[in-house]
Parts: sequence; C-alpha cells; structure tokens
Amino acid sequence: MMTILCVDDEPNILSSLRRLFRGKGYEVLTAISGAQGLDLLEQQPVDLVISDMRMPEMDGARFLAQVRERWPNTVRLLLTGYSDVQSIQDAINCGEIYRYITKPWDDNDILLIVRHALERHQLELEKQRLEALTLQQNEELKSLNTGLEQKVEERTRQLKANFLTTIKILSSIAESRGTGQTGQTRQVADLARKMATQLKLDMNEVQDIFIAALLHDLGRIGFSDEMLRTPMTMLQGADLALFRKHPVSGAQLLMPLTDMAGVAAIVRHQMERFDGQGYPDRMAGFAIPIGSRILTLAIDYYNLQQGALVQRHLRPEEAKSLVMDGSGKRYDPAVVQAFRQVVDGGVRGAAESSDVELLSGELVPGMVLSRDVVSRDGLMLLASDHVLNDRMIQQLQDFEKKSGHRLPIWVQRSAAAAPR
Repeated sequence: MMTILCVDDEPNILSSLRRLFRGKGYEVLTAISGAQGLDLLEQQPVDLVISDMRMPEMDGARFLAQVRERWPNTVRLLLTGYSDVQSIQDAINCGEIYRYITKPWDDNDILLIVRHALERHQLELEKQRLEALTLQQNEELKSLNTGLEQKVEERTRQLKANFLTTIKILSSIAESRGTGQTGQTRQVADLARKMATQLKLDMNEVQDIFIAALLHDLGRIGFSDEMLRTPMTMLQGADLALFRKHPVSGAQLLMPLTDMAGVAAIVRHQMERFDGQGYPDRMAGFAIPIGSRILTLAIDYYNLQQGALVQRHLRPEEAKSLVMDGSGKRYDPAVVQAFRQVVDGGVRGAAESSDVELLSGELVPGMVLSRDVVSRDGLMLLASDHVLNDRMIQQLQDFEKKSGHRLPIWVQRSAAAAPR
C-alpha cells in the first residue's frame, strides 16, 4: 500500500485529503506543520508528500526542500491557494517538486496527478535498481580474465537470461493489471513465437516478437478496474478512446530502451488490421510490421476465450473459427495459415523437439531448463536456460511437497541424457 503524507495548517483541508485518498486505498498520514511532517517522515517511510505553501513558521518551499535533502526518493507535490509565482519558483528550485496543485482542487484531477506521480516514482525506482544491477554486472565482467573465452561466453549467456527474466517479471506486473487469466501472457508469447518460427523468420525477429508479446499489455497498467472488466466491444466514448491509445502508451514506455526499438514498434501496431481499419495509424497489409501482424492474432485468439473481446467466453474451437474467418480482413492470410498449422500440430518449436519432461526426483545438477518452471497459480519459479544445482533441485522438491502439486519441469534432452 502506498503511503501519502499531507501537510497543511488547516484541519478541514487535511480531513478532505484524508477522506479522498483513503477512499482510493492509500495509507494517509497528516501533519499540521512542516516540523510535524518531518517528525513523521523520520518515523516511517512515505512514498509521496503533499504540502501546503502558506504555513506559519515553515512554509511549503522550506519544508519540501528539507524533504528533498533528507528523503530524495519521496515524491513531492505543492498545494497552494495563492498566485504567488515567486513562492512556486522557490518550491520548484529548492524542493524540486513534481507538480503544484491550486486550491480549490478537482478530486479527479488531484487523484490522477497523484497516481501518475506514484507510477512514475515506481518506474524510477525500478530503473535505479536495474541500473545498479547492470553496474554490478559490468564490474563483475571487468574482473573476468578476457583471455578465457569460455568464461566470457558463459557470462554473456547469463546476462541474456537475466534480461529475459527481467522482461518476464515486467510482463507479470502488466498481466496483473490485464484482462486475462494468470499465465495468459505467456500463452500469447508462446503462440506468437511458434507462428514466427513457422513463418521462418530469423531468430532476432522471433526474439523481438516473443518479448513484444510478453509486454503487449504494458500500456494498460493505468486502466481502471471497471475498464479492465469490460469487453472491448462494449467500450464506448472516452473509455474506448483510452483503450485505443494503450498500444502507443506501451510503445512509449519502451522507446527509451534503444535495444527495444523493434519491440516497441511491434507493440505500437498490435491493434492494426490487415484491411487498414485498425489503429493507431490505420496501416494496412504488409506495411504493418510482421511481428505486429502475428501478435494481433495471438492476442485475439486468447482474448476471445477469456471474454475480453466479446461478452462470452468462447471455446478454443470457436475462437479458432473466428480467427480463420478474419483472414484477409483483420489478419494477414499468411499469418492465419501459420496459426492453423501451429494449433493443428503442424509445427513444434525447437525447444519442444529437443526437450524432455522429468519428475523433480529425476533431476541432477548440471541439467538445463528448456522452459520456464511455472506453478499452478502462474508464479514463475525459474526461467528457461537456468542450470540446475543441488540447492535449486531441493527447492523445487520442497515447493512440490508444500503445494501438493507436481511441477511441470522440462529440461534440454542433451543435458538429460548426459548430465554434468
């Protein structure tokens, strides 16, 4: 639960803010002065501070400046009922505030500002964590003996595995605010990867399509619960317009990552139609990136089964039939053909043709996972390509005993045949 500290010398203002934010699930602390606010900050962590500008003894600019100096990761907002440009400038310069809000405020506006501020705050914290992780990994790489090519290759493989694991974690976060059942995003990604393989795309394109499928719901994180529960065909007005913008929002979140430019383009055009009647850019035919043409079909196939496109849940055969009917209109006919071959068993991925499922008691150190190990409730326990050791094997066995369910564990066939 996010914690908000409201600082104002007017009790009625604090009561209004407390009532407003508690109703939205936030933990709300209040203080009637800057000094009291600093005391509260020393006692417990706070995610966001809203401070009035005009207060006796310590005004908002001075208070927020101390917050910035002592708790720099706390988001800072200024609340003012005065058109005092100099005071606002002081707060911006000294307290480095995120936004300022004028009194009287609109409840919807201030809730939106706070939500966006906290989302940005969480993304910044995650960015800092990933940067620290990258820095740590780079330092470790520098310590390796550059003459030992085998060690360099092994470390590179681990970095790629860490990158993919991070992507899957971000995917799980997006999926928690999505419309489908737990694990559906991985199903979409797996289907998209199989279709791309069936179409004989190169490995880089297949990888980009797989990652784009994992992150295709990233732009929906800010949707309300009501919107997420509403089938797309039932959305109207502003909700429909917001829904149609989510591919662009997802692509914009990925654009700062230069290595993800191809993934961002696939995410942006995931709702385009082959006949040019899609969005956001009304692209048609082969002008639409091949990855987007594949992703569109994969998303629709599972959303039809989950009731996210129409008002009822369709059986797989019904969803397949609707997809086939959309050939040449909503979907690229070549992609539809690849889809039919995949779902009818006409193609098997490289991992599936060269891996084997084992019981946890059959595992030995040195075996390499060929697929993610996922619990029955959709929790990813270990990522594919992970090299098993004694400790990991014991943890998998302990998890099965506690949950009462057997885990699906797939390992590379060559490693299973000749474990190290």
